Amino acid sequence: MQTKFIFITGGVLSSLGKGLAAASIGVLLKARGLKVTIQKLDPYINVDPGTMNPFQHGEVYVTEDGAETDLDLGHYERYLDAYMTQRNNFTSGSIYNSVITKERRGDYLGGTVQVIPHITDEIKRCITGVATDEDVVIVEIGGTVGDIEGQPFLEAIRQLRGELGKDNVLYIHLTLVPFLRTAGEVKTKPTQHSVKELRSIGIQPDIILCRSEVDLSKDIKDKIALFCNVDKDAVFTARDVKSIYEVPLEFYSEGVDQKIAIMLRLPAKNAALEQWKTLVYKLENPQGRVTIGIVGKYVDLKEAYKSLHEALIHGGVANDVAVDLVYVNSEEVQPRNVADKLKNLDGILVPGGFGSRGVEGKIEAIRYARENKVPFFGICLGMQCAVIEGARNVIGLDKANSEEFDLTTPHPVIYLMTEWYDFRSKCVQKRGKDSAKGGTMRLGGYPCEVKTDTKAFDAYRETDITERHRHRYEFNKAYFKQFEEHGYVFSGLSPNGELVEIVERQDHPWFLGCQFHPEFKSNPMRPHPLFREFIKAAKVNKETSK
Repeated sequence: MQTKFIFITGGVLSSLGKGLAAASIGVLLKARGLKVTIQKLDPYINVDPGTMNPFQHGEVYVTEDGAETDLDLGHYERYLDAYMTQRNNFTSGSIYNSVITKERRGDYLGGTVQVIPHITDEIKRCITGVATDEDVVIVEIGGTVGDIEGQPFLEAIRQLRGELGKDNVLYIHLTLVPFLRTAGEVKTKPTQHSVKELRSIGIQPDIILCRSEVDLSKDIKDKIALFCNVDKDAVFTARDVKSIYEVPLEFYSEGVDQKIAIMLRLPAKNAALEQWKTLVYKLENPQGRVTIGIVGKYVDLKEAYKSLHEALIHGGVANDVAVDLVYVNSEEVQPRNVADKLKNLDGILVPGGFGSRGVEGKIEAIRYARENKVPFFGICLGMQCAVIEGARNVIGLDKANSEEFDLTTPHPVIYLMTEWYDFRSKCVQKRGKDSAKGGTMRLGGYPCEVKTDTKAFDAYRETDITERHRHRYEFNKAYFKQFEEHGYVFSGLSPNGELVEIVERQDHPWFLGCQFHPEFKSNPMRPHPLFREFIKAAKVNKETSK
């Protein structure tokens, strides 16, 4: 079967949920026995989101091959239970960068380089290049129809229908149908104008997904179909739901996958969704609740911790409990108020991040968790803060710090490896010649050896694992022995023993920090072992604290 392409665009406003819609459609098609992958095309000029402010962009998601990507790739991986790569996310910046590089190299033989055909050709190359042996490729176009920076992407997908054939290309438009409570009715004009904008550039949507907080009546759907020139059975409600994991089931009940299958002439099979039904049942019927405090500095923007949030929910599902999240601003945590800020928490998690802002509050929160035997989970910078806290308050190295925050510290327990380039070259050789990413950063999947008789081994139940990284600074092995003498266990190391990946405490019910980002490898059907065990420890803590 020739690969089919589904293009998903959005109208009216941003944050309607194109990524979740794409992932949910992917779930339904995969459940029908098809091979599916998803790609995100972002209109911004940055080459990737790696240097973008979390307050503007949210989380930077890291793939196994070390690409820094849009957070929607996290949805794709979690929903499809499949690894994405750098080919699954392109930006305007990366497209233009590639074209300019080719122009400088003389690939265009001195011709005038233009948006059409050179930029659009490059976009089409990237789209078709993601298809290997997939039956269906779903492509999400970032931004909103009408945005000037998104026009080359829309022109490229318009051209692809003529090149690939009508039976192999499908356009799905996600739009807003607002419900005005004062009037007690829904309004279709925003959708009509959005589709009009799309049609003005030559794209006629085949299916319209109507994001709404209420179910749309047949009359409303028929009206949208009439004014937007689509089949009456091609207008679907994308209703607000309590959990994002309900979306595939909602789309299935609406018949979205059936319509797609008919229009693309896909094999007639029923979607096997038993796992998703079980998942949603567990989410709606927890056997208990635990409260987890996330002590970070992006607490006003939950999108900065998107994968973390989902991984904690996955850990709750594995333990049959609902997870209530309490976000604590680390800039506000001080010795005089830490007990008040963190009381009534069943577990404390300190996430990753960059820069010194809020670090001292994170360190104080870790001290509270260690001294009060509250289950603690530190991720990336969270692990480094746990090391700093232990150096200061357990070992007695008062001015211990990370070189990231204080280059003059007499005890750089966290430091930037001067041997990094030689070591990195060895790692790259193990991972493949095409895996070098990010200059001085460790990005993507790296191997780790887990010691037996540790909390980490209890979680993984294996000694050889691979986890994803996104950081520059490492634990300084010059302090290895001092930490071991004071009750710290280095339960995870790189294969050559040079890099510390996991650190624990012996005298604590569950105190674990990891240098990597385990949240990037968790999905609802296979919760990550560390999140599963962290929530389990929080559950036990709650039960024993009664």
